Amino acid sequence: MRCPYCKSNKTKVIDKRDSDEGISRRRRECLRCFKRFTTYERVENVEINVEKRDGTVEQYDRSKLNKSIMKSVRKGSVEDEQVHRIIDDIESKLLSRKSKTVKSSDIGEMVLTRLKWLDGPAYMRFASIYRGFESLEDFEKEIKSLKKLNSK
Repeated sequence: MRCPYCKSNKTKVIDKRDSDEGISRRRRECLRCFKRFTTYERVENVEINVEKRDGTVEQYDRSKLNKSIMKSVRKGSVEDEQVHRIIDDIESKLLSRKSKTVKSSDIGEMVLTRLKWLDGPAYMRFASIYRGFESLEDFEKEIKSLKKLNSK
């Protein structure tokens, strides 16, 4: 594992914790600069197919989901670790389904549900692209529903 601070590949694990979701958390220390950092390890074999809006089917790609969420949260207060937890949660839900093919719209709604409670502006950025807002009225309608939800 490469140190994110000095880029040295000489690190040691100082603490390890496994979770029920199959994700291992490792606390590491760089043997060169002595800074500490956390890494996460998970099983990569996600056997999920995604049906796109145009009807084509492709293999699920975690990096695509990560990229789209990161675009939405880039100017906010959401940290990378929170994004990874969102993705881990979504993957867990997808893997527990009977069908191994999921509609991209289902994944989009799962992301929106989580962003709605985490960061309003990130939610709006994701929703504007995911739902294809074409006018100010589309934004206003979504903002009103978000305000209504937050006032409860």
